[in-house]
Amino acid sequence: MTEQTLAAPIEGDLELQRGFSGYQSGVVALLALVQFTIILDFIIMSPLGAIMMPALNISPAQFGVAVSAYAFSAGVSGVLAAGFADRFDRKRMLLFFYAGFAVGTALCTIAPNYHVLMLGRIVTGLFGGVVGSIVIAIVTDLFPLRLRGRVMGYVQTAFAASQVLGIPAGLFLANRWNWHVGFGAIVVLAIAVFVSVLVLMRPVDGHLRDQKRTNAFAHLLATVSDPNYTLAFAVTTLLATGGYMLMPFGSAYTVHNLGIGFEHLPTIYLVSGLFSVLIGPLVGRASDSLGKFPTFVFGTAVSIVMVLIYTNLGQVGLPLVIVVNVLLFVGIFSRMIPSQAMMSAIPAAHQRGAFSAIGASLQQLSGGLGSVVAAMVVAQNADESLRHFDRLGYIVVATALVALTLMYFVQKRVAEKSGKAVI
Repeated sequence: MTEQTLAAPIEGDLELQRGFSGYQSGVVALLALVQFTIILDFIIMSPLGAIMMPALNISPAQFGVAVSAYAFSAGVSGVLAAGFADRFDRKRMLLFFYAGFAVGTALCTIAPNYHVLMLGRIVTGLFGGVVGSIVIAIVTDLFPLRLRGRVMGYVQTAFAASQVLGIPAGLFLANRWNWHVGFGAIVVLAIAVFVSVLVLMRPVDGHLRDQKRTNAFAHLLATVSDPNYTLAFAVTTLLATGGYMLMPFGSAYTVHNLGIGFEHLPTIYLVSGLFSVLIGPLVGRASDSLGKFPTFVFGTAVSIVMVLIYTNLGQVGLPLVIVVNVLLFVGIFSRMIPSQAMMSAIPAAHQRGAFSAIGASLQQLSGGLGSVVAAMVVAQNADESLRHFDRLGYIVVATALVALTLMYFVQKRVAEKSGKAVI
């Protein structure tokens, strides 16, 4: 069997019907590790915010800009990369952008001031923002739609693993030394993951057989202007806008508004992360067996309820904060995993890379906009508590309802394309 055959979808493979082959299990693990480092690099900014703001002598608005700098640069790079995304072996694309991500994170590690940190976040976003779209394209190339929920569930456990392992470790290192050390640890891990992908992953180039030889701009324009993709891009934008609003100020809100000591933050992230490690694969299996859209509806309902509770909490005890965080992540995962699986079924094979890159670009740009809006809405009192945080919750709920409406039409289109009543 050739490498090209191994890199192609294998819907009829009897072994895959029982489970993943050894090689594919290894690919899923590698992609999860890649996602782990990318996600950790982004979300570690939130829990470190309570340390970084006084250390760099910056305001919440400046910190919000630092968070959004990654998102905006990632959005720009996604558009620039989209035209080339389907013209190369996806493994090579992954290695190139992942290497750039490691360089950007290294700049954050040595940043002596706010300006160098901003530069590091921009470089990291330029390269790291494209990596996630390449991962999705690889998953779409290697796995049929009926199994993508499971695969997305495993890959997205990287988010949970970053909660369980990365954030508590980052907070420990920051408390023990300083905030720079956490970024340094990500760089070391990224180097190890880069070498593993280089050595263990086979070329993913099956899409090149169907590639139409057009210039990069024409390929980008054809993907952007395709009316079949418009709804999917709109949903991607809304999902990201809501999600990025709450994240940047999560640690500050927990400490100063909910009355939880900073020393308890690692416990919150650890416990909620442990539950999320279990939730991700379960949601993936549910989306494949019960239907991706019904799972998304469930996730939206849970998210709305928990966002309203979370953003209106007063001074409460640690156990209640942990329960609320766990249920909030149930909602997040139950939207994230089935939506990604559904979106992966929309593009044609020769446009998967460009579609994923544009989607990632929109996600980052709208996420960056969400962070900026959040920084404009939220204000800081003299005692460092945040006011107007509840207003963010109402905005997130509104975006969730609109996204649910649009997703209904997306799933109808995917179901018609696949010839099934439920996907």
